[in-house]
Amino acid sequence: MEIIELTAESVDAVAPLTADFRVALSAFRGIDSPLDIAAGRAELLEYLQKSFPVYVALEKRRPVGYLVCRVEEPCVWVESLYVSPAFRRKGIASALFQTAERLAASYGEDTVYNCIHPNNEGIIAFLKARGYTVLNLIEVRKPYGGETLHTKLNLDGKLFDY
Repeated sequence: MEIIELTAESVDAVAPLTADFRVALSAFRGIDSPLDIAAGRAELLEYLQKSFPVYVALEKRRPVGYLVCRVEEPCVWVESLYVSPAFRRKGIASALFQTAERLAASYGEDTVYNCIHPNNEGIIAFLKARGYTVLNLIEVRKPYGGETLHTKLNLDGKLFDY
């Protein structure tokens, strides 16, 4: 496996992964969305335009995962971390995340900040295994059009729709 930094020339090869990630995120909200590779391409180009570091994991020169970071010096936020299901549990996400941690260390920080979907048990377990824990952020917004809120979250004795 090799990790490279995304360039404009490699966006088309990575766009299907971004599209897959968006479908998975929609599913966490109870929304069935179609695969939109053009939107995945546009999203990656926007990251590059904003100078977000984007790293791609290659297996036999094929993109199998990616990581998007947002840098607000000195803080590094992981915007997206996705590995194609067929390549999970092979250390790819760990290698990508270590890239984010090295980036944070280059700014003198010893942590990476993550906003995650509370139904994404896989990433929660992944981060907990690396010593990360929930600290303080709660999203407050109106439901998306077509979004069904099925779940209640109990945070310190208060119930929130989710």
